[in-house]
Amino acid sequence: MLKKSVKLGLALTFLTLTFGGEAWAQQGKENNQKDFSEFMDRKGNIYRTASGKPGEAYWQNAADYQMEVSLDEANHVLSGKVTITYTNNSPESLDFIWLQLEQNRFTPDSRGTLTTPVQGNRYNGDVDGGYTISNVAAKVGAKGGTSSRHLIEDTRMQVWFAEPIPAKGGKATVSMDFSFKVPQKGMDRMGRLKVKDGWIYAFAQWYPKVAVFDEIEGWNVEPYLGAGEFYLEYGNFDYKVTVPYNHIVVGSGKLMNPNEVLSKELQNRYSKASQSEETVYLISPEEIKNTALTRPKQEGMVTWHFKIQNARDVAFATSDSFIWDAARINLPSGKTALAQSVYPMESNGEGAWTRSTEYSKASIEYYSKQWFEFPYETATNVAAEIGGMEYPGLNFCHYNSKGASLWGVTDHEFGHNWFPMIVGNNERRYAWMDEGFNTFINHYSSNAFNNGEYPSTLNETRRFNGYFTSENREGIDNYPDVTDTRNLGMVAYMKPAIGLIMLREYILGHERFDNAFRSYINTWAYKHPQPTDFFNHMENVAGENLSWFWKGWFYGNGNIDLGISSVQPYGGNYLVNLVNKGDFPMPVILEMTYDDGSKERVKLPVEIWQRGDSWSYLHKTSKKVTGIVIDPDKVIPDINLGNDSWPVEIYK
Repeated sequence: MLKKSVKLGLALTFLTLTFGGEAWAQQGKENNQKDFSEFMDRKGNIYRTASGKPGEAYWQNAADYQMEVSLDEANHVLSGKVTITYTNNSPESLDFIWLQLEQNRFTPDSRGTLTTPVQGNRYNGDVDGGYTISNVAAKVGAKGGTSSRHLIEDTRMQVWFAEPIPAKGGKATVSMDFSFKVPQKGMDRMGRLKVKDGWIYAFAQWYPKVAVFDEIEGWNVEPYLGAGEFYLEYGNFDYKVTVPYNHIVVGSGKLMNPNEVLSKELQNRYSKASQSEETVYLISPEEIKNTALTRPKQEGMVTWHFKIQNARDVAFATSDSFIWDAARINLPSGKTALAQSVYPMESNGEGAWTRSTEYSKASIEYYSKQWFEFPYETATNVAAEIGGMEYPGLNFCHYNSKGASLWGVTDHEFGHNWFPMIVGNNERRYAWMDEGFNTFINHYSSNAFNNGEYPSTLNETRRFNGYFTSENREGIDNYPDVTDTRNLGMVAYMKPAIGLIMLREYILGHERFDNAFRSYINTWAYKHPQPTDFFNHMENVAGENLSWFWKGWFYGNGNIDLGISSVQPYGGNYLVNLVNKGDFPMPVILEMTYDDGSKERVKLPVEIWQRGDSWSYLHKTSKKVTGIVIDPDKVIPDINLGNDSWPVEIYK
């Protein structure tokens, strides 16, 4: 569970409502002041400020990777070498570093295998894999002694140095050879798929990578079990992939040697696609096996070379069975990138993957304009037997997806380039900071695409009241590997996204929310925010104490129940008596309907509940009120619709 902290600060001002000189004190059943003041620790420190920004002493370490790997297609084995250059920016020297060895999940005695239910779940995986590691060499600086001392424990590897890595900028290198059998079932995140024309290999979690060392936990070494995803350092990647000559490889970043791996015809098409608003075939369905037209060699092996800067991971795919198409992405700065898709004949069709590049282009362009510009050279969608998984500039989506399903998964996985690829939160602990935020931005992207071709209904929040009132519901603050897998979709995706919908559409409004959310992304781009950094930053930029909301929605299982207890005439006006029967406060938006058919809205601030659970609002009007409703747009998931309107009969 998350560590709950106590919010320090001044108590809010006591409010009274004065009607015609008379003060109407609001009498409630209990004191709700704790909802407003007893949650957030806003003190800040030299590493992370109370305003939700990195402090003057904020630091994070870095890892650059050079890798060369080769695919043995006959035996489904990937083997190669990695050299990691590690920079220790922390204020302490390090005797060792920890690495993540996620391929070790695919063994019969891994913690992930042993904690998978007998009936299985989404994270089933092969158990005949795992790394073979050799030739480990670790060195501090250019002249330090070389150490081969290391320890492998499940999906973690500890590498020791002959002398400590100095603090505040010390550098070290770690190199090793590795190989593993590519799982066919790769926990719905990677693996291989047999199609009519050959195999599709989707490579992720394919190389040993450095764990994050930070001032919050020290080494973040939670094992790779299943639901928990990844927490990684940023750096530069330079990697080479050697495959049979008839393969096409797509990977995170920029292809560095097109002249060596693409035929002249394919180079021309690649150039044309990079300048085209419409999708251009690089390899058409009829050309899948026409290597004479599309490959520069007709035998042996070919090496594809990729680079990506300031990324936290890389993934790639390779196959001799790809249809390949692409189009230009237009970015707000005037720069361009390339949207591309690779998919087998089974995925071909206008209702299916033939529109993938169109979807990819639209998704990247929307998020770049709305939130933060896409930073990488390519955005690649790969068809595989994977429900949907994201890496910097590259997705794996299910090869059978079509229409709305394909749009949805493509848009969702590309949305992850913002969370957690640009904003590098800890997915293994706080899945809601990427899955939830991404689900939120997907809502608006879907409504914008092609004039709402695939509209989102996430704003219809009351459809989820069955879950919110279920005895089996869990809190957003649960770690993903702890959460019941049946609840993970709500805990990590839907509930936090609904929380942001409420913030934007009901509590703050578009301008204040967008200013704060954009500022959060820009401030924490390529850094490691914690939950309190998000909370503090949103509050400071939006100018609103939201402790009551973070506590109620993100750190508990409480529900919303606002109601109208009665409406009565008062001095020619109307006294609207409100009640909060829920577990935490919310502002109240009222819509008045008059006898002439006109309507008027009033927003009452959350502070009406600060001293109790009832409030009387005097609505001044010369018109006759015929009806009143709370939350007329049904933005908040109020669990009791029966007390939301007056008179109840007009809403039956």
